[in-house]
Amino acid sequence: MALATTLALGAATPQLAYMKGPSLEKVNSQFDKKVLNQLDAQRIYDNIDTLAQEPRVAGTDAEDQAVEFIAEEFESYGYDVEIQPFTFFGYTPPSSLSLSVEGFEGELNPRSFTYSVNGDVTGELVDVGLGTVDDVAGLDLTGKIALIQRGSISFGQKVLNAAERGAAGVVIYNNVDGVLNGTLGAYDERYVAAVSLSKSEGEALKALAGSTATLTVEGAEAGDRTSHNVIATKEPTNQKKANDDIIVVGAHHDSVPGAPGANDDASGTAMTLELARVLKNVPTDTELRFVTFGAEELGLIGSYHYVDTLSDEEIDNTVANFNLDMVGSRDAGDLVMRTLDGQPNLVTELSQKSSLKLNGEATPFSQGGSSDHVPFAAAGIPAALFIHAPLEPWYHTPDDTIDKIDINKLQDVAEIVGSAVYDLAQFDHPSQSKNTGKVDVEADMIFEQSVR
Repeated sequence: MALATTLALGAATPQLAYMKGPSLEKVNSQFDKKVLNQLDAQRIYDNIDTLAQEPRVAGTDAEDQAVEFIAEEFESYGYDVEIQPFTFFGYTPPSSLSLSVEGFEGELNPRSFTYSVNGDVTGELVDVGLGTVDDVAGLDLTGKIALIQRGSISFGQKVLNAAERGAAGVVIYNNVDGVLNGTLGAYDERYVAAVSLSKSEGEALKALAGSTATLTVEGAEAGDRTSHNVIATKEPTNQKKANDDIIVVGAHHDSVPGAPGANDDASGTAMTLELARVLKNVPTDTELRFVTFGAEELGLIGSYHYVDTLSDEEIDNTVANFNLDMVGSRDAGDLVMRTLDGQPNLVTELSQKSSLKLNGEATPFSQGGSSDHVPFAAAGIPAALFIHAPLEPWYHTPDDTIDKIDINKLQDVAEIVGSAVYDLAQFDHPSQSKNTGKVDVEADMIFEQSVR
């Protein structure tokens, strides 16, 4: 899941909505016989384990290996597979950071900012307050290292303001307790080497302003990268419908740097594989596409590329997107659904019917973005995110590992989504079932950057 509002994930349950269609008992009776008993949560778990051996950052060899594994799994189920490449501007974080200041006793623990550039700087440490234009006005920072407190303006603007006055390096310290993780927002050639410190570290250095400091940032790289979407398609086998509907089931296979991403989102990827396996040999009336997306963590790049390459006819025919993101954590809350506009749609309605039948209660939904359902909703396609909330404490950390995965949660989500997909793939819902208009997308619907 792209760096996101982990808030809103506990929003109140809205009034439940249901759609007219085939009887629930009929739907699930057929599903129980043909699909439910074939779903294998252990297989999902094992595929998560395979995928989550290391971080799968978009554009890296590790992501390429994941793409190869996913494609081979789809092919082993009998699918024709398309590997869809796309390019993006990528950034590799520094491999090494160091900061020392004369007179400071102990060891400093600098952290990198996303999009910081490399640098090896020794110079005077200068306290420039919040690093605003007014704070640096009239200062000659040539060859010096600017010490700046968090707040008021973005991290990137602080670095640019200092660099424009000649600073060769920047240290930004937190204004609240705890470490500071952040991004400069976007790559800019005008940046200088920048790191973050905790509040206590920064305040200690403020007392040492005027001392000589040495800042080193090494291993950062920026440039064009290639990632891939993996698409497995099942054509209709019954042809009873009088339309060319398409259902997309998907998840993202990339992870953030430093995190093996067992739950985020090897869990959704492995579940997509399992649903593809089970539904491959089940007669269905609708085209099914199982897609794993690359570069979700960098701003939903892969899913936007997939939707952007669809023809107008394909967009019109795509009646649903089931987006599986973080669906197996032992330490997360209950299953919820998120739609971009917070309104019910075909995906939420069918999934509520399935969960009501399977578990005795309808899965709640509310508004939320920050995952691969966003481009589909923006194109007017009914789409929903399936996720457990509140999120686990291991989100986007090195501790997002296989031992945190709950096999019972995997089974539960697979049954709910599988039932809803099978329902929609079997029955000819009314033409008005595609009931979502295009949704305008704000930046924070893609991800919320920690820029201040």
